[in-house]
Amino acid sequence: LKTSVTAITLVALGTSLPDTLASKIAAQNSDNADSAIGNITGSNSVNVFLGLGLPWVIATIYRKATTGEDYAVPSGTLAFSVVLFLCTACCCFIILIARRKVSFSIKVSVQMFGGELGGPKISRNISAVVLCLLWVVYILFSALQAYGVIAGF
Repeated sequence: LKTSVTAITLVALGTSLPDTLASKIAAQNSDNADSAIGNITGSNSVNVFLGLGLPWVIATIYRKATTGEDYAVPSGTLAFSVVLFLCTACCCFIILIARRKVSFSIKVSVQMFGGELGGPKISRNISAVVLCLLWVVYILFSALQAYGVIAGF
């Protein structure tokens, strides 16, 4: 596997599973989904901003102090990956918003959705499958781009 494919599958999965379990516990112990969504969003923000920013600052300072040169790393396929992630993340948010709006705006004897997380078994399972498929789509398109099957930006 190419390093980019390994990074978005094995490494990402290994770092995200503990966050997923923490979000599950937060969802079970809360009246709403806010703490679960906040937990996973906050965790990913820390991973991205601190996980990228801190090493970059340290490398920049070290490189400038030792060689006097600026530190620059080419972005490679970052633009494609970010756009693809934004598209799949927007789909995720649309699902969450739809589940919240429909469950609170339509008062019927049998609710179809019942909230962002959980709810009736059918809508819960459909949402879970769609969200997992979004992850598969992200992995598939990223791998296809990494191996040159589809062009990036």
